[in-house]
Amino acid sequence: METMMFEPLKGVNRVLMEVQLEPVQGDRFQPTGFADLGAATYQLADGTRMLLVETAQSMANRLESAIMGPDNEIIEELRGLPYIRVHLSGDTTTTTNSLLEPHRINSPYIISNDDFKNKFKEAASYNRFTPLNWQKIARALFLYDVNSILHGVFLANLEDGRIKVSRAVTAFIEAKGVREAVSGGAKINPIDPTGKLRAKEYDKDVYGNVPFQRVEFVADEIKAYFNIDIGLIRSYALGEEASELLVALAFYKISSFLDGGTRLRTACDLKKKTAVNVTDPADFTIPSREELLVCLGDRIKTCKAMFADPPVTLIKTPVVLKKSKDQDA
Repeated sequence: METMMFEPLKGVNRVLMEVQLEPVQGDRFQPTGFADLGAATYQLADGTRMLLVETAQSMANRLESAIMGPDNEIIEELRGLPYIRVHLSGDTTTTTNSLLEPHRINSPYIISNDDFKNKFKEAASYNRFTPLNWQKIARALFLYDVNSILHGVFLANLEDGRIKVSRAVTAFIEAKGVREAVSGGAKINPIDPTGKLRAKEYDKDVYGNVPFQRVEFVADEIKAYFNIDIGLIRSYALGEEASELLVALAFYKISSFLDGGTRLRTACDLKKKTAVNVTDPADFTIPSREELLVCLGDRIKTCKAMFADPPVTLIKTPVVLKKSKDQDA
């Protein structure tokens, strides 16, 4: 790393960070839940009860959202970074992009486009039945969507599905010493609690009174963890300036998330309880968001030749509405 702010990271393979969080009001919070599982609770060897508040998958999406504007496009300060915008046409007309799609460039709206797929395969030197060249794959991702390097991508929809790029940025939130806070409520029908009175053309809703349970949690400690794998980024041999861009973008996303994006759910609104603690390397101080934006602006300019021209790749994908079995009958 040549930039002075990254001088302490020379020879460092990972930057590990953690920060304590707390509810903005009260003590209760709602963790992520899983179908047929519920909240992800577990125990440490000493019996301490733990809770996974936010998964690595969800945090990747939240960090991506940190650089998205209200129009679902990249924020003005980072214009010039490459990504893919898709115009869908056919049974619906709308726009999506690789920053918005949960599987990034593996989105079927993107990778099914033959023109883009062939250009990506050429840039990545991808051929079936031949070994993968990970440095060229990284260059192809850097060319079209740098976020796919930071947050990883599994190109299951490309040929034989061999390209699996690991996350360079991993984050998750855990709670320690947790106890359930069980409550409940009821959805009340003020006209007919039996639910027999219904709108003539609509029979899908639950019309009557519906009691329900609610399980929230309290904890001794809630902590967010962040891991930037600089060694992995360096292994792609993109060059110092491109590596600095990726590292600066990772720090910027983390800072933006912590400063304004920690309302995870309706009943899980968190805030920083402590400053971010860099546990490794211990002598590194995270640059401010303003410093990071200056660095990013400079690196976007110096890496321009490595980006697609124009940086926002426009593709068109025809779409159809899949008919249900009832419609086919």
